[in-house]
Amino acid sequence: MDDKNILQDLKHRYQFGGMHIKLLFINAFVFIGIGFLHVLTRLIGNPEIEQSTYILLHDIFALQADFIGLITKPWGLITSVFSHFEFMHFLFNMLFLFFAGQLYEQLFGGKKLLNIYILGGLVGGLLEIIAHELFPALSNSQSIIVGASGSIMAIFMAVALYKPDTKIMLFGILPVKILVLAAIYFIYDLLSLGIPDGTAHFAHIGGGIIGYISIKTNNKSTNILTRFTYFTDKVFLIFTRDFFVKKNKLKVERGGRPLTDEEFIIRKKANQSRVDAILDKISKSGYESLSSKEKEFLFQQSNKNG
Repeated sequence: MDDKNILQDLKHRYQFGGMHIKLLFINAFVFIGIGFLHVLTRLIGNPEIEQSTYILLHDIFALQADFIGLITKPWGLITSVFSHFEFMHFLFNMLFLFFAGQLYEQLFGGKKLLNIYILGGLVGGLLEIIAHELFPALSNSQSIIVGASGSIMAIFMAVALYKPDTKIMLFGILPVKILVLAAIYFIYDLLSLGIPDGTAHFAHIGGGIIGYISIKTNNKSTNILTRFTYFTDKVFLIFTRDFFVKKNKLKVERGGRPLTDEEFIIRKKANQSRVDAILDKISKSGYESLSSKEKEFLFQQSNKNG
């Protein structure tokens, strides 16, 4: 397989692989980018450049574990949940994300997966910062928070509580209920609090709490994940509206007249919702389960975005 075919295959997997695959791609892209810059600065051999690059990457991709750092570099709440600086940390998190994310997406869809991933990471990061400010024992531990562990714990806990009897083959031979496995991880994090092992255990616990709350109130209008999804939808609509108005995009013709900006945005959002629904169907039942019209629509939207 040549390079062009490999790139096309990766693009196809990203577009049609579901939200859990997209999250894996984003995490991998960030990890490779960070690693490439580290390698480049090491090869240059200038200690000052290497140190400056190290600081810059941490300022951009890590969450500072104190209130001052949160105020001065608030973007770390988001960037940190997509970033890893060590290979084994990245590898184990991605394995868990692939497993738990796929299960969650099959149950609740890709949109909810993305939102619980972000919300679990946000709450986990904030809880870790609060813990560092409250407990002196943590003030001498890691000064930054990085990695998708809190997000993944939220996803894993939600799946475990929603489908507690699901069996996981531990080490490929021992069947264990997923709820038991989630409880073991959660208790381990609780018992590890205060141990200077370089792990953000409070972030894991924060993510687990979000997973618990999201399932406990799953059918209520006050559900935290439902409210967060509504908020992110509003933010997305505001930014897309501003983008299309400022850029004065060419409007699609309909019935002999051009669409207004508002109509254009509404149509674009409706198309995206239909794409999301089709991708959710692929995730649950496979590509062959699509009707000919669904396949044609997906193909058309892919060509527009490509």
